Amino acid sequence: MVKLASARESRTYGHLAARNRLEYINAGFYLLAAVLLVGGFAAELSTAPAFGKSGLAVVLIGLAGVFVVNAHDLVAHLAGVDYCLFLVDFDVQLALVEFAVPLAHIVGTILTFIGILFFLIQMEKRYSLRLESHAINTLIAGPIFWVIGSIHNICQVYETANGHVQILQKCVQGKSWVWLCLSGSCLFSVGGLLNVVKVSKMQRRDGVRLEKLRGSAHESLARRREGQLPLILESSRRKKAEEVRPVV
Repeated sequence: MVKLASARESRTYGHLAARNRLEYINAGFYLLAAVLLVGGFAAELSTAPAFGKSGLAVVLIGLAGVFVVNAHDLVAHLAGVDYCLFLVDFDVQLALVEFAVPLAHIVGTILTFIGILFFLIQMEKRYSLRLESHAINTLIAGPIFWVIGSIHNICQVYETANGHVQILQKCVQGKSWVWLCLSGSCLFSVGGLLNVVKVSKMQRRDGVRLEKLRGSAHESLARRREGQLPLILESSRRKKAEEVRPVV
């Protein structure tokens, strides 16, 4: 998720000292929330149940911080234009970037928070297939909104800002795409390596019980193959006979 850092003049809301203090707190709080997310998810790698519960709790705290930061961004952008939403008719970027980016991040954060909370409830209580299904769906939908918000963030184009601001924005966009592609490539590499290990183990499956088709699909396939087996044997015999005749 690429956090929006708008350089609009309309963002200059309130007094200068208070605004600068809030912006620094906002940026620092976002970094702290990201660190909490990393630490919380890293704790999930442990097999100890206590670390698992603590990790999920830390993740929830980090997501709450991300929610607060993006809510501040949305309110700041609205306050910068005196809450005049009709201005989006004149400036499309105001709707696609200043309003849509923090809103998409807020929705994604709420969905991810709910999904993590469902998993934490299952760890505290008993396992529930329905609750797990809802948790997985929300964990899938949440990052999708984060990606949508990040894509909208790229729509931020500066035309009248000075060159220094434009260079900073392009550097952020370029590095974000580089890191995104690099992370995806690393995940593909890890997946490919694990796939090689899986294939190697499956090819040496002496005594290993494999999964069968569920329901009556396995029996139907077996009956179909049994009915076709005599035909297959007969065709193979004919081919062998045809191959032997020219030689004789």
